[in-house]
Amino acid sequence: MKTKLLIIASFLLVITISLKTLAQGDPFKNAREKMVKHDLKGRDINDKKVLSAMGKVKRHLFVEKSLWNVAYNDYPLSIDEGQTISQPYIVALMTQCLNLKPTDKVLEIGTGSGYQAAVLAELVDQVYSIEMREELAKEASLRLKELGYQNVKVKQGDGYFGWPSYAPFDAIIVTCATNQIPTPLTKQLKEGGRLIIPLGNTLFHQTLTLITKVKGELKVKQISGVRFVPMIGETEKK
Repeated sequence: MKTKLLIIASFLLVITISLKTLAQGDPFKNAREKMVKHDLKGRDINDKKVLSAMGKVKRHLFVEKSLWNVAYNDYPLSIDEGQTISQPYIVALMTQCLNLKPTDKVLEIGTGSGYQAAVLAELVDQVYSIEMREELAKEASLRLKELGYQNVKVKQGDGYFGWPSYAPFDAIIVTCATNQIPTPLTKQLKEGGRLIIPLGNTLFHQTLTLITKVKGELKVKQISGVRFVPMIGETEKK
């Protein structure tokens, strides 16, 4: 009997130590689960695959360590060069609107910290992301590789022109504001493809807009009001 009790006690001790180790390895797991439950499922995010991806990607690793304690709060956070990482709800909403399939090839305009690209990488086979700011592009590319996202390719460049060498794309997500739909992006969109973009006044607010290519024509659906940092590059001349 004593031997059995010792075995049980040892087993429970191992379990306790293992749980503590896991908690130390991922100290923000509870915060991430709370974010998914209250800020995403508690609103209109109902795509199980998107919810799962949002629950996996460690948002705190995409911001400065000084912001880790608020990394899972539902609002934008500052990153380098005056840019921001979008609030979790908007990331989930834009992703859900694209209705992605695992085999889809997705183009992202505005890599930023790489957080949105990581979420996409949990859902599809191929993600191509363009960032205008060279340092942000380098940092995001390195961060994504270190986190194991081998299916994301990042380059520095003007997102207005898309990435013709990898076109056409099943979906395109624009994470910066513009007052027009960039023509090169619509040309690089497959038949039946979806493009999500913040359209409107780049200094104040925009309307999150979903565009679907149907028989060569663009069907437009307005989703909600948003506020993004402006797209820079060729779009500034328009």
